[in-house]
Amino acid sequence: MDTIRIERCTEQHINALAALYNDPAVARQLLQMPHQAPDLWRKRLVLDDERRITLMAMHQDQVVGSASLEQYPRVRRGHCGSIGMGVATAWQGRGIGTRLLAELMEVADNWMGLRRVELTVFSDNQPAIALYQKFGFEVEGHLREFALRDGVYADVLSMARLRKS
Repeated sequence: MDTIRIERCTEQHINALAALYNDPAVARQLLQMPHQAPDLWRKRLVLDDERRITLMAMHQDQVVGSASLEQYPRVRRGHCGSIGMGVATAWQGRGIGTRLLAELMEVADNWMGLRRVELTVFSDNQPAIALYQKFGFEVEGHLREFALRDGVYADVLSMARLRKS
């Protein structure tokens, strides 16, 4: 994993980010629509919002993964944030998700002061669930028929990690 570097998403990453999430094998595990244009990602990312950080996992000049952390804007939910991530199929199971999530949790804990970090994950995505559990995320709910995937409604787990005071 020494060849992987983690860096903040910039304008130069947008096309590669769109390509990562347009891969059908990656898109099916996320709540994204397929065939999204880079301009949609450009608008969505708002690269100058300090309540949101998007990180890229890079191998040489290739994007092999991405993860984001967003602090909620509402005052009474300001102690909370949510994460989302995706890793290129060829790089899954090689520690990319661990590197990305470790960096996001460092930012959540020591820079944003978040007490609660939330996510949803498809209930059959055991590798992702195991990764989240390794970082202290716990299942808080099982949401049935939450999202359409591959033409059928699929369940997701609602997970959260509470930072101890």
